[in-house]
Amino acid sequence: MPLPKYHQVYLVLREQLTEGRFADGVPAEMQLVKQFGVARVTVRRALEKLAAEGLIERARGRGTVALRRDPPPASRADLGGLLENIVSMGLRTAVEVLSCESQPAPDAVARQLGLPRGAVVQKAVRVRSTGEGPLSHITTFVPASLAAGFGREELASKPILLLLEAQGVRLGRARQSITARLADAAVAPHLDVAVGSALLAVDRRVFDDQDRPVQWLQGLYRPDRYHYEMELSRVGDIDAKLWVSKALAAQFH
Repeated sequence: MPLPKYHQVYLVLREQLTEGRFADGVPAEMQLVKQFGVARVTVRRALEKLAAEGLIERARGRGTVALRRDPPPASRADLGGLLENIVSMGLRTAVEVLSCESQPAPDAVARQLGLPRGAVVQKAVRVRSTGEGPLSHITTFVPASLAAGFGREELASKPILLLLEAQGVRLGRARQSITARLADAAVAPHLDVAVGSALLAVDRRVFDDQDRPVQWLQGLYRPDRYHYEMELSRVGDIDAKLWVSKALAAQFH
């Protein structure tokens, strides 16, 4: 059974709120009506649900305000296999750079990269495709001091982690989470899916060998063209056995 429309709108807005997109205020109801192509009562129900969860505050005369919520902790990932998968994907897919610009870091970005508020970062938005069509919509943030040697042209031809290594960055580890998200009106056309379609959402922070954040990535993947395979091994003695994961490969078509 498909999700009710108000719940689809709620899920998309909730994801955008956790990403810190609405620091200057949530769009007005009629703007959301136009964006999602739904009735005003549908948008209102979605906003009411967000307000009940403490994610927004609705005040007469001030509109709808996003309340600051820190993102949930991400799981830890070994960078060796992760880097191999990223490089492999970069060599086997085509990339279109939608935008690449330097800008003051929004609060959420500054927190993720351990930067002072308003520090300059490079924001790049790219779409990766295979022979079957678009695969992923990727947004990356890198401190401007580390991105000085590459821009739109370089990002169109090489994985960003290789570009960072070429700048002298010694990569150390990564923290990554994979969740679900619904496609919004901005992303859906680039992935050739309908608004509200289910996507895999990857949130990844990469650190150098001094444990300093060097990149924050937000990726949206079509689940019909991408899956991530892991192997779990049982280790430890009989009284304290643990499952340990090992990433195998990122598969796509």
